[in-house]
Amino acid sequence: MEKVVVAYSGGLDTSYCVKYLQNELNLEVHSVLVNTGGFSSEELKIVEAKAYDMGVKSHTNQNILDIYYDKAIKYMVYGNVLKNNTYPLSVSAERVFQAIEVVEYAKKINAKYIAHGSTGAGNDQVRFDMIFQTLAPNIEIITPIRDLKLSRQEEISYLEKHGVDYPWSKAKYSINKGIWGTSVGGVETLTSHQALPEEAYPSQLEKTEPTDIKLHFEKGQIVGLNDEFDTSVNTILKLEAIASKYAIGRDIHVGDTIVGIKGRVGFEAAAATVIIKAHHLLEKHVLSKWQQNLKEGLGSTYGMLLHDGQYFEPAMRDIEAYLTNSQKTVTGEVFVTLKPYHFSLNGIESKHDLMKSKFGEYGETNKAWSAEDAKGFIKILGTANKIYHSVNSEL
Repeated sequence: MEKVVVAYSGGLDTSYCVKYLQNELNLEVHSVLVNTGGFSSEELKIVEAKAYDMGVKSHTNQNILDIYYDKAIKYMVYGNVLKNNTYPLSVSAERVFQAIEVVEYAKKINAKYIAHGSTGAGNDQVRFDMIFQTLAPNIEIITPIRDLKLSRQEEISYLEKHGVDYPWSKAKYSINKGIWGTSVGGVETLTSHQALPEEAYPSQLEKTEPTDIKLHFEKGQIVGLNDEFDTSVNTILKLEAIASKYAIGRDIHVGDTIVGIKGRVGFEAAAATVIIKAHHLLEKHVLSKWQQNLKEGLGSTYGMLLHDGQYFEPAMRDIEAYLTNSQKTVTGEVFVTLKPYHFSLNGIESKHDLMKSKFGEYGETNKAWSAEDAKGFIKILGTANKIYHSVNSEL
């Protein structure tokens, strides 16, 4: 019997895949869950038990939090990546690294096939297939839900027919959780005007009294919270535990999907939102004007390529090299106040703070030039404008 590896999360789509592969294609199914921060140890046990209930030959859980941080999250922080100035790629970026792990596992057990539960209308099918085709061109990809154009109810009916009776219909919203945030899709996100209701978000407002926190950055990486230093992954998890109680980082992202249609999805990303904004503030103090200008475009391009599953595009490594080099002086503390549904950036402390120069204080006093120097500078600076308007005065 030929082997097939299924990217399995315990949800409706991947559960359907398992049963379909067994019953219709007579394949030996091996499932793998690649954890990027969306599952607790107890939840992982539940998913594993469910996989074996489905009849898989074997199931494995792969924790890649450190890999995911080192290969993607740190660069998204360096680049202050917010797709369409909104979305921190909470789930989008995960798929690439989940796909890589699935491929490695398939090779390890000599599987002939890889399967996933993506539909034909979303981004994930592109991300998974592109990685599978790049890293394992000889392993065939099976996508029953996409190929059969199945509706949610058709999937449920098929599972019930084969003795699987989980309460799928109770899940009104599609929720994907990871260390960098959680996406929330439902009826409202299929419209252009409706907001997600409060109860749709996994994290509810628990705290209302403001809390002051201090974030520590070293060469662009988040390394501590409130004078407690730890790995970047652990610091992100600690911040998420605190900030999510304020229901911070909620929004709805509207963007262009890889397949060309417009898409709308809700998300909550407390730690990611606070870290990106805090990091950006620190950069404003310690980087030059042109470093910031160049980074803005590169960060946007990096986020777009990552969102579109183009992780193996060589330009990604080039951008990562620049972003890394730009972070040499991005070290210091950022002071933040957490409040219900939002936060305030109060200021920074850094030995690289360019506001500490002895050349002058903005809007107050100048110490490095005279009034005549200033007048001459302004006169020369305006020369190009004067020339243009003198030549084109009739326009």
